Amino acid sequence: MTYTLIIANKAYSSWSLRPWLLMRHFDIAFDEVVVPLGRAETRAEILRYSPAARCPVLRDGDRTVWDSLAIIEYVAEAFPDLAIWPRDPAARARARALSAEMHSGFMALRSHLPTNFRRPVRERPLTPEAAADVARIEEAFSSAREEFGAGGTFLFGEFSAADAMFAPVVNRLHIYAVAVAPQTRAYMDAVMALPAWGDWREGAFAEPWTIEKYEIV
Repeated sequence: MTYTLIIANKAYSSWSLRPWLLMRHFDIAFDEVVVPLGRAETRAEILRYSPAARCPVLRDGDRTVWDSLAIIEYVAEAFPDLAIWPRDPAARARARALSAEMHSGFMALRSHLPTNFRRPVRERPLTPEAAADVARIEEAFSSAREEFGAGGTFLFGEFSAADAMFAPVVNRLHIYAVAVAPQTRAYMDAVMALPAWGDWREGAFAEPWTIEKYEIV
């Protein structure tokens, strides 16, 4: 079995981070292809791998899976012995619900605080809409940790797909110095201490590409 994961810039691509972090954490081997964003040829290049013209894309032989959450589900089915989703049915249901909420929501936070792994940590005042998103995220984190997180430092104890889905939020809260509760900060620190996180961040700093609109905020 040989996977190829096609991703966009590590500096900026929140969607690409999710399956990459999960697969690297669970030691699922894959070849990596990076398609830089913001170039005239970007769309055509991604279309070589996916009809949606979006990254990330997972290639498994003649199968093509696009979208972060779809890739995570595909990998979870391929490796049932790995606890990619929590084993407990109640925890797994909550993890999937939170992952779907992250997948489709928090638009104010996404637009106001874009992902940038190379950005120096400095505060950016929140809009009321972004602040509301942060409040909901902290509530979601706190509830998951309180009900299901006793076995470790992540949302459901051990690292799972839900943590991968929220990893870009961790980056946003950190680099924009968002004021969060101590338990949120402890969770963020646990995610950022992952070896896979460090590898992704190192890769982001090694990239030669810059997109100005993400650098000026």
